[in-house]
Amino acid sequence: MARDVPVGHPDFARLFPCRCKLAELEAKRFSALKKISNLGALSHMTFERFVPQGRFALPEVQRASLESAYNQARIFAEKPQGWLVLQGGFGCGKTHLAAAIANYRLQHGHPVLFVVVPDLLDYLRATYRPTSEVAYDERFEQVRTAPLLILDDLGTQSTTPWAQEKLYQIINYRYNARLPTVITTNRELEEIDLRLRSRLVDPQLTTVVHIRAPDYRRPAEDTSQSELSSLHLHHDQTFGNFDLRTHELLADERENLKQAFLIAQEYAQNPQDWLVFTGTFGCGKTHLAAAIANYRVSQGHLALFVVVPDLLDHLRATFSPDGLVSYDKRFEEVRTAPLLVLDDLGTESATPWAREKLFQLFNYRYNARLPTVITMQKSVEELEETNPRLSSRMLDISRCTVFAILAPSYRGSRKRTRKGRRRGTGSRVPQQGRRNLGV
Repeated sequence: MARDVPVGHPDFARLFPCRCKLAELEAKRFSALKKISNLGALSHMTFERFVPQGRFALPEVQRASLESAYNQARIFAEKPQGWLVLQGGFGCGKTHLAAAIANYRLQHGHPVLFVVVPDLLDYLRATYRPTSEVAYDERFEQVRTAPLLILDDLGTQSTTPWAQEKLYQIINYRYNARLPTVITTNRELEEIDLRLRSRLVDPQLTTVVHIRAPDYRRPAEDTSQSELSSLHLHHDQTFGNFDLRTHELLADERENLKQAFLIAQEYAQNPQDWLVFTGTFGCGKTHLAAAIANYRVSQGHLALFVVVPDLLDHLRATFSPDGLVSYDKRFEEVRTAPLLVLDDLGTESATPWAREKLFQLFNYRYNARLPTVITMQKSVEELEETNPRLSSRMLDISRCTVFAILAPSYRGSRKRTRKGRRRGTGSRVPQQGRRNLGV
């Protein structure tokens, strides 16, 4: 069909599809996007079936983040503009909300492409096959120009150069064209490739929503504690019942223990960066670490308390054929915990695998500056001899407070001479625990 325009007009003598043909092409495009989306299995994921308050009673911080994500998704579904990034752990509800947006748009007759990122890359690879009914260029164009694109689970794809390049081309095109896009990820944004991240965090285009809710698949009776956490075994260790041992310790030890107590209390009020307690068994460091975690939980926050050898056992267990949780999910739960307490570092078996896992965990939390409390019997200097990659991060005084507790074991008896010295030591402990000095 030719348009009735004067000579010299840009559309003069050009042919255009008629309205019926345009409708046919649009219907074909709609059908192609719907076929790729494969939303049939997710058709039950609607806003009506989403519970903004959580499936069970949640702490205020978690419930507020879930309600905020729900509201942002509803607003976006009504009028898709800009980008919406939903970030959170496994099972927090981000995929449900993304699918709800897609189902809402489809119900109202609007085309949308919903695709899990690894599946998207598989779809693109499949076009190279001789038997493919769709050419690569056609499939790629369908994705990058979709009126609304929803990318689920960004960060779970294989990080091959080809995969990174394809994702960059898609995201960069949609960024420049300002096309409505929804992205879900369980990765911290700092982990995502810099070229992608710079576009995902542009405040002029993107709304980033962090969902703090736990995995909804977990039993309703356990809302605050991961099965990894052994905090329930330390529920009675609080600041209120911590014994400062006023009548037992030497003066320098009493003052040292009081300082450790005050530092732990201050940290519990506003956890930032790392806090490391060193000292002998039974000196009180585990009690203080548990008191921090118990206080945070009492205030409605999440805290993961785990003994380091137990943590490594939990990670190893994921490789068992009978394991119910994947390694990736378990490791992600630990390294992204809002507050992580690692008790008894240095008592684990020092296998290369164990050292590597601990380094990955420490390095991530160090770079992300996630609140972390560590207890260990060794000094940082002793740790440096066996695991310098870990100790180097603890020695960074800008991100880590290290405090050596000088008190002896509470469980052991201690006889003193009349001069107040411990029998057989010859002198008092010469060094006070100090903050930010790596002692």
